[in-house]
Amino acid sequence: MKIVIVGSGNVAESLAQAVAEAEGLELVQVFARNEERGRKVAELAHSEWSNSELAEADLYLVSVSDNAVEGCAKSLHIPQNAVIAHTAGCCPIDALAPHTHRAVFYPFQTFSVGRKVDFTKGYIFVEGVTDHALRTVEEAAHALTAKVLPADTARRAVIHLSGVFACNFANAMYANAAEVLAKEGLPFDIVAPVIEETAKKVVELQDPAQSQTGPARRGDTQTLERHRRMLAEEPEKREIYDKISEDIWHRTKTSKSY
Repeated sequence: MKIVIVGSGNVAESLAQAVAEAEGLELVQVFARNEERGRKVAELAHSEWSNSELAEADLYLVSVSDNAVEGCAKSLHIPQNAVIAHTAGCCPIDALAPHTHRAVFYPFQTFSVGRKVDFTKGYIFVEGVTDHALRTVEEAAHALTAKVLPADTARRAVIHLSGVFACNFANAMYANAAEVLAKEGLPFDIVAPVIEETAKKVVELQDPAQSQTGPARRGDTQTLERHRRMLAEEPEKREIYDKISEDIWHRTKTSKSY
């Protein structure tokens, strides 16, 4: 299957490399407006870059920001029987109008420039408005992972929201932890093993409520108040601390295990 990646951002970079290495798929082009990034992504995937001449392919994966999907899709002139799919979590499939064979190819993972992602460990959620579109994205997805599931716009939005809590918000908490340590000249490495063990425990148990620990979980009011005093000069951090501690307490106050 011949594939063109449209875009040069974080997702495009990882996806281009994965497609280039997958059996049964051929990355024929990286099509991107940004020449510097486009050339870089194409180089990493051992492919060609263009921002003017769109190559012929069976599947065009539009890997741009949600807000740019509609405008990007309208600007692309693809073969009549080709499939066009976007990779966004919260973008409706009809943002790819007026193309006939519209689809979604949503890899649920966190992507960063310079980090190669193992697609075999994650899910890819697919959708298609025609049988041809759905079969095409399913085939492409199965070349990257065994974890392929259908998901319409509403379901993808729920999945995306879960990722914001589990990834983006969790990372923001890591940033707060780093700042607390840095105020005392302490390295982030101190808390790294705690992060690793927490993530490992949650994945193994498949139930975050069971792996919850800490003063809010125990109802340790003395420690909670001590922490609040420590954050007295940082009202934003204290508000975050209070809100999350309250959330933990309400989730666990009926449990007898603490």
